[in-house]
Amino acid sequence: MLSLRQVHKAFSTPQGELPVLNGIDLSLDEGESLALMGESGSGKSTLLHLAAGLDVPDQGSIKIDGQNLAQLDDAARAQLRCHQLGLVFQQFHLVPSLKVIDNLRLQARLAQREDPEWTNHLIHRLGLSGRESVYPEQLSGGQQQRLAIGRALAVRPRLLLADEPTGNLDEQSADTVLGLLLELVAETRCALLMVTHSARVAAPLDRLVRLKRGHLQDEPA
Repeated sequence: MLSLRQVHKAFSTPQGELPVLNGIDLSLDEGESLALMGESGSGKSTLLHLAAGLDVPDQGSIKIDGQNLAQLDDAARAQLRCHQLGLVFQQFHLVPSLKVIDNLRLQARLAQREDPEWTNHLIHRLGLSGRESVYPEQLSGGQQQRLAIGRALAVRPRLLLADEPTGNLDEQSADTVLGLLLELVAETRCALLMVTHSARVAAPLDRLVRLKRGHLQDEPA
């Protein structure tokens, strides 16, 4: 589902080029979940942004479901994100002027893939039944993150990319959100790549890799 081969990425600084990723090889199969860990500034979010087609590598190839992102222009990569990817971030990025139900439907409607039955199922599974007509600011942090996860999964993506999805939550809310995320990922059979700084959050996932000095190291999950 996701394949990175010999991916390199560096950024320009006043002191010169700063290498961040040095020959990254990574594969993720359909239905597989992978935790990506590493110290702050190690390049975890950079790798995730490259996998989402939000940035391009200096060298190497990135393929999603066999499509090489380097062969797609900006518009085609945006279409791929809309139809094939789900994105969840530490910040919820909900639309404050839209009600809960409209936030949930947003990506699926943009992709013209809304399924009312699946939407109703998600509302129930997210624990937001009866809250469809309220606005995000009227929800708790945990509820907002659950809604953000539901929005990403409403399109039934092939690949879900999550960047510290529980980072803004207290421990109890984080456990609830993580459990729900993994259950819904299992229902949709999408692949999951999740960036986290927490070994506790990484533990339930199928595999764990650690990014260190621009290289990936496999570790026991």
